[in-house]
Amino acid sequence: MRQANVLIAAALLVALMPAAAEEKSAVVSWDTLAQVSVTREKDRFVPQFSKQILALDKREVKLKGFMTPLEPGMAQKHFLLSAQPPDCAFCMPGSAEQFAEVLAKAPVKVPSDAIVISGTFSLVQDDSGGLLYRLTDAVIVNK
Repeated sequence: MRQANVLIAAALLVALMPAAAEEKSAVVSWDTLAQVSVTREKDRFVPQFSKQILALDKREVKLKGFMTPLEPGMAQKHFLLSAQPPDCAFCMPGSAEQFAEVLAKAPVKVPSDAIVISGTFSLVQDDSGGLLYRLTDAVIVNK
């Protein structure tokens, strides 16, 4: 009986391993990052993140989005990643929860399509710049 229980437990563990690997390699959705609200405390606004977002803080994550360069040049180390493509060079598509600041390890060529970026995800809770999310040590992920 004990041996049967051990075999069942081992089979369950093996069955769950691919799911855990897929979860780690999965891209975090912008719908997940939209689970934030902003409350006013005295003279400033403070983000209130969902438990799901809080669990991502200081972890390696992947985000898929569109690059918004912050400086001139064909390659960028510091840029914004947005959930939606920009409509024009001077328009910001979306609101704060639809952007992540990216600090890349190496310059990334400005693409015309969506890209997948992997990096250390951080919540920005006290920044006056209006951003909520940051990816550091970011690299492009092969599609």
